[in-house]
Amino acid sequence: MFAVLKTGGKQYKVSSGDLLRVEKLAADAGEKVQFNEILMLGGDAPVVGAPLVEGAAVQAEVVDQVKGDKVINFVKRRRKHGSQRTRGHRQQLTLLRVTEILAKGADKSGVKAAIGAGSVSATAVAAAAKPAKKAAAPKAAAKPAAKAAAGGDDLKKLSGVGPALEKKLHENGVTTFAQIAAWTDADVADMDEKLSFKGRIEREGWIAQAAELIKG
Repeated sequence: MFAVLKTGGKQYKVSSGDLLRVEKLAADAGEKVQFNEILMLGGDAPVVGAPLVEGAAVQAEVVDQVKGDKVINFVKRRRKHGSQRTRGHRQQLTLLRVTEILAKGADKSGVKAAIGAGSVSATAVAAAAKPAKKAAAPKAAAKPAAKAAAGGDDLKKLSGVGPALEKKLHENGVTTFAQIAAWTDADVADMDEKLSFKGRIEREGWIAQAAELIKG
């Protein structure tokens, strides 16, 4: 029996006993986690989800937190940014061993769900588990972000950033050039995932541009 699961925006075909490397999860070595986004179950009686298979899950044990192979990005900036450089990056990954594939009963297993290390905080998970009491809560939460953006920098000065992308950056708490200039490789990888475009930050050279804009 095999299953096709989704995590970190990618799909993996797994069977019991397989070793699997996925984008970093918030779990320590030896912990057991459960993937609940199952797209398909294979075997004698295949089941295809619509889009997910209800009640199905894949359980796995965390073997270690590792890093992927080094990837070299060559960045060339034209016109007003006439410089070029190479930059290496190693993606943070979690090494897992698949222990069991559940066709049903995932909600009663008692195993904690696999959560990406940079995607959802423990506080956000706890808040999501509680029923909403006030319909106006989302609007109230949006006000602090608007205030923060009002006192920030004009992020549209960065190459490739328009009003829509600037809004997404504000929603993720990025409002100043100083924040971008201080990004580490891990921050870049995390923001790439949140903004749904791999490698654009490095291709456009946002970090170097932000540093130059700070200097004036």
